[in-house]
Amino acid sequence: MGWYGRVVRWSEQHPFVLDATGAAVLLLFVGITATDLGGADRGPAVVLWSIATVAPLAWRRVRPVLSAVAVYACALGHLLAGFPLLLPADVAVLVALYSVTVWGPRWAHRTAMASTVLGCLLLAAVVGLAGGPATLGFLALLPVTVFLGSLATAVWAFGLTRRYRRVTVETLRDRARRLEVERDQQARIATAAERARIAREMHDIVAHSLSIVVAQADGGRYAAGQDPAAATRALGVISETGRAALADMRRLLGVLRDDPAGGEPAPGATGRATLAPGPGPTGPGGAGPTGPVPAGAPRATTSGAPLAPQPDDADLETVVAQAKDAGAHVSLVRVGTPRRLPPGAGLTLHRVAQEALSNVRKHAGPDPRVTVVVRWEPEAVVLEVSDDGRGAAAGHDSPGFGLLGMRERAALFGGSVTAGPRPGGGWRVRFTMPLPGVAPAPEAGPAPADPPPAAGGGAVRHPVPEDTQEPA
Repeated sequence: MGWYGRVVRWSEQHPFVLDATGAAVLLLFVGITATDLGGADRGPAVVLWSIATVAPLAWRRVRPVLSAVAVYACALGHLLAGFPLLLPADVAVLVALYSVTVWGPRWAHRTAMASTVLGCLLLAAVVGLAGGPATLGFLALLPVTVFLGSLATAVWAFGLTRRYRRVTVETLRDRARRLEVERDQQARIATAAERARIAREMHDIVAHSLSIVVAQADGGRYAAGQDPAAATRALGVISETGRAALADMRRLLGVLRDDPAGGEPAPGATGRATLAPGPGPTGPGGAGPTGPVPAGAPRATTSGAPLAPQPDDADLETVVAQAKDAGAHVSLVRVGTPRRLPPGAGLTLHRVAQEALSNVRKHAGPDPRVTVVVRWEPEAVVLEVSDDGRGAAAGHDSPGFGLLGMRERAALFGGSVTAGPRPGGGWRVRFTMPLPGVAPAPEAGPAPADPPPAAGGGAVRHPVPEDTQEPA
């Protein structure tokens, strides 16, 4: 910003100081040069009327209406008191007209202009009726009246132009402020949405993986004395699940870290998490204390999280296989012709199935039988996860973060999640999502229950219709 811009900004921030200074200088000049229309000698009355007319200009911007009223009242007063035109004090009338036009309300500047024209006519009438000076009569003052009226009109027009410019600038400033506020609000909304997304992903990853780890750790602890091979397998499952969860966590949290150029770890940070050898069994080739790492499993590297696509509906077999490795009896059934879902929709379907199976492991009780049904309908895809566990008897009827996360994911794609106990025992989760390009259909009522009870653990469940099922 240049010096002119700084001066303009300062004057806008301190209008009274600037106007009061200008009025004081003008008062000094008027007090020295004050005279009436006829050029008579200056007297105390002429000086006092001149000062009273100019003084209100100190408030011409902070109180434009009151300032204009005071100036016009003084001008009318000295006109009726026998001083028709005070020079140069009556220039304050034009300054007041300009000020109220620029900074006053619309009705005020219109009234001021009408009063100015009326004052010009009154000046000619008063001077003419009073006889005026010897050289001036009523008709002789008409050109002066027209000139003064034209001058007032020019000042009013200039004030209107300045007013419209001021209004435009204020409108642009207000719009800029609103855009800034909207930008900040959008940023906060986007941040909240991203936090919610990361929270859902964290919950799904941690809850799913830890439920497997806890189940395998309990089973391995009980089987260690009687069946060391089973304990070894349990430790292997724990190792694979933990490594997969660690890779998912690194992928997810990688977006929150500002990596240096080239992906090298930041100073003072370690590039790889290592596990100290423990007393547990070691896999072939010294793979580690908990068994070998699968060939397809993502590995941590010194350059950060591994690059891998997000899971989708095509990876449901992996989720089912993990549940089977954890000791559950799980069947996967596909009904209808599969269609490829967008990445976000496929991830939602995958996470809902993952969370439902995690709830089965946590709440369904010992040795539940679980059926995962993926039904491809003409307008939607339906995922149903049912089990024959304890269901509502587990005491987890109130919705938790898992159910909240599933419902939030479903709402993003116009879907819905219903859950509840099945007749005859068990629990079921039903997730419905309209296919891309298809409007969501009204949600149907509860479908007839299956003959075999399938219930499960601690999320929320709903009965599902029976289909011809073949274990996958």
